[in-house]
Amino acid sequence: MIVIEGISPCGAQVRREPRIVVMSQTGPAKQILVVDDEPRMVRFVKMNLDLEGYQTLEANDGFQALEKVREYEPNLVLLDVEMPGLDGFETLKRLREVSDIPAIMLTVRSDEGDRIKGLDLGADDYITKPFSPRELSSRIRAVLRRFEVTNTRPEDQIINIDDRLQVDLQRRDVIVDGERLSLRPTEYRLLHQLIQNAGWVVPHEVLLTKVWGHEYVNDNHLLRLYITYLRKKIEMDPSKPRYIFTERGLGYRFRDYKDSDQS
Repeated sequence: MIVIEGISPCGAQVRREPRIVVMSQTGPAKQILVVDDEPRMVRFVKMNLDLEGYQTLEANDGFQALEKVREYEPNLVLLDVEMPGLDGFETLKRLREVSDIPAIMLTVRSDEGDRIKGLDLGADDYITKPFSPRELSSRIRAVLRRFEVTNTRPEDQIINIDDRLQVDLQRRDVIVDGERLSLRPTEYRLLHQLIQNAGWVVPHEVLLTKVWGHEYVNDNHLLRLYITYLRKKIEMDPSKPRYIFTERGLGYRFRDYKDSDQS
């Protein structure tokens, strides 16, 4: 597993000089549920997933999809947005009430509003039709990889940032002013990366690669969106953050909670 490594400051370094994190490079068949009301699209996706070694389940609408999820508990759901009856957004909303199974939305529309709506509802990714088999395979691998990392729980501790904010690494949530707030899987991964490197500037490309995968290294808008989500949950005033700081042109820095002099 890749671990972010920072360049340790030398003794002569100025205390508040930005410290930038740098990144080092380095089974069994998964079951994927394909949900689409177009038979040709289902056949196309199934053929390519079979070639990649995945086991494929099929559903023609949202109701069938929810039944298949309950019955088979697949590793990932490919969910078309525009379906009759229960559309993809409503299906995802109901899915998120009972499961955190990774979901990738499929749509013919590239509208940013639709993408944000899907992400707000808990989608892990968004693919615009038409797409190539290579893109589909790459996105699926990235989502499965980060989901597996999120569900690995080596730590059993609560990090006390200050009297107002604590982060529960085991339960993957935060405690703000004594109230527990749940984090979505992507929000948790992003916050975890920032806390692991508290006091250090983590470049945009490092966060995008670590949290979403190499395929997203240039998607700064996606990163800004999730930073906004996190600030709304943990900051007293998101417009004047005291935990997650923007280092313009570089990346983001989480407050060095081990050093009370840092801001």
